[in-house]
Amino acid sequence: MSDRQHATPFKPNGSGLNRIIKAASCSFKGLKAAFKHEAAFRQELILCLALVPIALLTSESLTRFMALISVLILVLIVELLNSAIEATVDRISLEHHKLAGRAKDMGSAAVSLSLLTALIVWFGHIYLFFFG
Repeated sequence: MSDRQHATPFKPNGSGLNRIIKAASCSFKGLKAAFKHEAAFRQELILCLALVPIALLTSESLTRFMALISVLILVLIVELLNSAIEATVDRISLEHHKLAGRAKDMGSAAVSLSLLTALIVWFGHIYLFFFG
């Protein structure tokens, strides 16, 4: 079977610029939905926006600035994926099931690890800024 026969009606079709525009529209809808429905995403986004100027003012190099911003973006990415897992699990069933719980717990663990990664990078930066 060709890829066309496996295509979903929900996936943007086409190629080139039209596909990119449709994909960007879907991405914007996802960010908007996360902001509207996910308190954790809003909190992490506010934290990220507050830390960007600090990174800009305290980074001694472009590389360090990019590292600080990258770990903040990583936290947002993982939170989006966790929210997608939770929404999918809840769409399938609201009944408590051990596999559903495991999926949600693993998503939460991924968010925690991304936050820990950001914390390590930022504390290293702060240490170097003040004592390096």
